[in-house]
Amino acid sequence: VYKVGLIGIIQPVSDGLKLLFKEVGMLEKSNFLLYYISPLINFFLVILLYSLLPFSSAMDYFNLGSLFLLSILSVNIYSIILIGWSSYSSYSFLSSVRMVAQMISYEVSLIILLLSVMLSVSSFSFMELENIQFYMWLLSYYFIVGFMMMIIFLAESNRVPFDFIEGESELVSGFNIEYGSGYFAFIFMAEYMSILFMSYLFIVLLLGSNLFNLIYYLKLLLMIYMYMLIR
Repeated sequence: VYKVGLIGIIQPVSDGLKLLFKEVGMLEKSNFLLYYISPLINFFLVILLYSLLPFSSAMDYFNLGSLFLLSILSVNIYSIILIGWSSYSSYSFLSSVRMVAQMISYEVSLIILLLSVMLSVSSFSFMELENIQFYMWLLSYYFIVGFMMMIIFLAESNRVPFDFIEGESELVSGFNIEYGSGYFAFIFMAEYMSILFMSYLFIVLLLGSNLFNLIYYLKLLLMIYMYMLIR
């Protein structure tokens, strides 16, 4: 078997393109419109989170970033419910209900912890957090908050030991079991893009870096490695 590219470097790209362009299956008893739109809504809401990243050095890019973040996380719950319900599959629906219950439960704790950090700096802007932590990380003051946030982020991104939606003996692979081709790819990309954003959020809240700093990317790689290690 020959791999694509030098020592198989392009193989993941080839596999991803092949998945995107596979034939889309039609479920006879599904709600066709919601079945095909809900993964796109989920992906679009995750993309919206990335609008909070400070792509420019302007100090006034978005003063209510944390409130916008909480709003998107709350609305994203509906896309998960639609993904599970629209296929009219008992496995998908029960898995989405279980996931939504978990997300709502930990979202309350996330709101309390996030607002406690933001109110302590008297601002809802992530850029302000970067400026305040220029000399000292807030993690040195909020170590317990950081530990609790890590647990919440693991729960929000369905990492071990909070991967209740993938109980193979009862729910098979979770709410996305009836999806294939590009629609499964959209759900998959939304999940891992949310992990990347959660890593950025933890860094900007407690570890004080920005996108224009090389140290930020080292911290991001460390966070992603921790996620993969736990997985």
